[in-house]
Amino acid sequence: MTPAPTVRDEALWDALHTLTVLAQLGSFTRAAQRLGLSKAAVSQRIAELERVLGVGLVTRSTRSMRLTEAGERLVQDSGPSFAQLARSLAAARDAAGQPRGLLRVTAPVALGRQHIAPALPDFLARYPEIRVELDLSDRLVALAQEGFDLAIRHTSQPPETHVAFRLCASRTCLVAAPVYLATHGRPEHPAELAQHACLPYLRPGPAQWFFERGGRRRERLRVAVQGPLRAGNSEVLRDAALAGMGIALLPDFSAAAALARQDLVELLPDWRAVGFFGDAIHAIHPWSASTPRPVQLLVQHLKQRLAAGF
Repeated sequence: MTPAPTVRDEALWDALHTLTVLAQLGSFTRAAQRLGLSKAAVSQRIAELERVLGVGLVTRSTRSMRLTEAGERLVQDSGPSFAQLARSLAAARDAAGQPRGLLRVTAPVALGRQHIAPALPDFLARYPEIRVELDLSDRLVALAQEGFDLAIRHTSQPPETHVAFRLCASRTCLVAAPVYLATHGRPEHPAELAQHACLPYLRPGPAQWFFERGGRRRERLRVAVQGPLRAGNSEVLRDAALAGMGIALLPDFSAAAALARQDLVELLPDWRAVGFFGDAIHAIHPWSASTPRPVQLLVQHLKQRLAAGF
């Protein structure tokens, strides 16, 4: 019969798991956050593992860390086993009935504030054993490396290396306030936008908007635009447009309420803005053979909440 593990064995298993998490996230700070430990406790576990094995596993500097050859080999050998254990434990929890666990979710600031965060109270009330950490950021995070279970992204082409769930369609709206149009006139063709005050999204390089119309004989047009304000957030641009500062290109989830109130007017309905915002909202999960039930439940909930559109 196999002897029961000693306390030292169990401590080494904890340390080995810590090493695999550290390798995945590439940071003592992020590993500590994922494991619910202090940074000092993570360092202590790694140091104990190195002492017992008699070999260095991690090379540290003031700005970074990397695994030694021995550390990489150990993670390659043990990482798949820990991943399988995590899947088995998740399956066992799902089979037990009440879904539980922590879901770390990242979403763009505007979309997250306006539509994702308001959908969470009902979800958390329905599943009291699930906890959610919602990170609002417009940068594209590396999900697995930074420990996120789900990313909500506005895109036309979700990454093929991940599992993507389409939540709803989305479109881009060219808008202005009635007060701006009363003063400066209403453009009848995209080329006229070059003569208007425009509110471009803040991206590298000169501000350019792309439009197309037609079916088989599609007409495409590129317009260089400029104006008093560029910003990296659609809510900021929407509010600037509402103040009559100019014409803005916005995702529908930021423009819809103001359009419904007629505080903003949609322009050039025969033309479609392309190549700027995505045409759908997706929930993206790091690839795995099976999707954890809490992730599935949150995706289903968001689909239902966004089904009616914006």
